[in-house]
Amino acid sequence: MNIEQVREYTLKLCGVTEDQPFGDDIVTFRVEGKIFLCLWLGGGKYDKWDGTTRFACKLAPERNDELREHYGAITPAFHWNKKHWSDVYYTLLSTELVEAIIRESHQLIISTLPKDVRVKYQNA
Repeated sequence: MNIEQVREYTLKLCGVTEDQPFGDDIVTFRVEGKIFLCLWLGGGKYDKWDGTTRFACKLAPERNDELREHYGAITPAFHWNKKHWSDVYYTLLSTELVEAIIRESHQLIISTLPKDVRVKYQNA
């Protein structure tokens, strides 16, 4: 996947909005105001790895451990809680895996919403 495919796929998920609260080089994706994915656009102060494209996403701690153990392209997130967030170097992984990780992060955030809000995402 390329950066536009990641963005387009993420925006297709139910209830997703995007903004740039951290500057011009990061796009955040949210559900009901809760961030589940941060897509690095390149350059800027977050260019720590020679421009390798990535996003940070929130996953369950045990899932982060599992993914990091199996894929070198998934590492603890640079600027996020490393227990809950991973950096995903998506160009180095299959499209199917990247999409599954994005959906999983999206669903995790939905699961934390109040029940009366969560109900509108049940069939999403």
